[in-house]
Amino acid sequence: MSGFGETPPRAREKVPRMHDANTLDVEACHAATDAKDRRADGRFFIGVTSTGIYCRCVCTARTVMRKNRRFFPSAAAAEKEGFRPCLLCRPECAPGASPVDATERLANLAVKRIEAGALEEQGLASLAEELGITDRHLRRVVMKTFGAAPVELAQTHRLLTAKRLLADSALPMTEVAFAAGFQSLRRFNALFRDRYGMPPSRVRARANAAIRGGALRFSLAPRGVFKGDDVRAHFALRQVSGVEGASGTSAWTRTFAVGRHHGWLTLELGGRSAPVLVLSEGLMPVFRQVVAAVRGALDLDTDVDVVDAFFAKDRQLRTMGRGLRLPGALDAFEVAVRAVLGQQVTVKAASAMATKLTERFGAPVVTPIEGLNRLFPTPERLADAGANAIAALGGQPRARAETVHRLAVEVASGRAKLVRGAISAGRASLETIAGIGPWTLEYVALRGLGDPDAFPLGDSALRAAFDGELKHAHEAWRPWRAYAAIRLWHRHAQLQSLARRK
Repeated sequence: MSGFGETPPRAREKVPRMHDANTLDVEACHAATDAKDRRADGRFFIGVTSTGIYCRCVCTARTVMRKNRRFFPSAAAAEKEGFRPCLLCRPECAPGASPVDATERLANLAVKRIEAGALEEQGLASLAEELGITDRHLRRVVMKTFGAAPVELAQTHRLLTAKRLLADSALPMTEVAFAAGFQSLRRFNALFRDRYGMPPSRVRARANAAIRGGALRFSLAPRGVFKGDDVRAHFALRQVSGVEGASGTSAWTRTFAVGRHHGWLTLELGGRSAPVLVLSEGLMPVFRQVVAAVRGALDLDTDVDVVDAFFAKDRQLRTMGRGLRLPGALDAFEVAVRAVLGQQVTVKAASAMATKLTERFGAPVVTPIEGLNRLFPTPERLADAGANAIAALGGQPRARAETVHRLAVEVASGRAKLVRGAISAGRASLETIAGIGPWTLEYVALRGLGDPDAFPLGDSALRAAFDGELKHAHEAWRPWRAYAAIRLWHRHAQLQSLARRK
């Protein structure tokens, strides 16, 4: 396979989709493989029967003959049949699947939670409960869509994560094993050798770009075009001092914590190139969770071409913000707190209040980046602080401080589940907390839980940007209403900018 080049007309006609593990469109897969169609990258994998290797359709090796190709809907399905990952195109670096129909969407949510370590943390039954289904149904939809059981997907993801860390970092072998989700180095070595026919040390020996000095760089492949400037502008408008800020002309940096592990990360978001994640050493033990959070916050796995096509026939939305993604947050609890603070106030005022909350209750952290010195407050810290201490910060009604405290208590106790991808459980949790109304719930579902159909109908900016009766119009935008909201917010910002110039 050679360079990408322009996609030939044949490949433009059809991009393979994963309706069913057993019904991949073979001709569409062949066409995408022949064309090295980047739109299809990660939607399927090619098993090369003559070598026992499986590749991405954009692999730069010589294009394999059609008779030697087998197609799989996931890396796990390919490995299940005995194929090993290509060391050139590196399947572990492919963008995630981008489902459209309900079954695919559900399966994809499950896989994203699995990639973030959900099965190791809580098991299959709890994951199914998060998603609002039975574990039997979860197994069925995942197997149907990806051709492998949830546990097989989890195992493959752990192995591919380890492979990426071996190739792209100088982490010691033991740290690689634990960061990838293995419970022991012995188990990691045995499974890696059994699955890939080589010891992990051979991948490390091939690595020629190991990064040292306390930070690691990883490119994050998006599904389609990624407009980094738009995402960076979103973050900049909502900056919480001490936690996040600009770094250079195109980078965004912030502190972050997963459990007891904390550190800092930088996102290089310039132009339309793939974003790059720079990760501090302190976050390496939770590498999988951080990468999953970043991919979700940047909305990298959505096929924006599909969204654009969906709105193409809408008179207003078709011209608003084509290619816009759904920028969110790394942590759903954080976005919930900030949404409560933002009730009936401007974005600027909400960010100022979040900064005060962080200065008072956020744990101090040392970073090499000027101005980054605090972690956003944890649920436990805000729960212990009490409503009186939160209200004493000023700048907000007493009732809002009480809502923040109730939210923190529910999350800290484990009664409320706020995790990206756990849409059913997250919505149910928010509905039980006094002070969280429809706007806040929908906003948190949109930004924090990753619900593509969330829609804060009562938002004044949405109403101002739409020419017509929003109450009825939004129903026609299912199941992509969150993307309609992004387009309308984008339009509102444009209108405000024009008004300021006059």
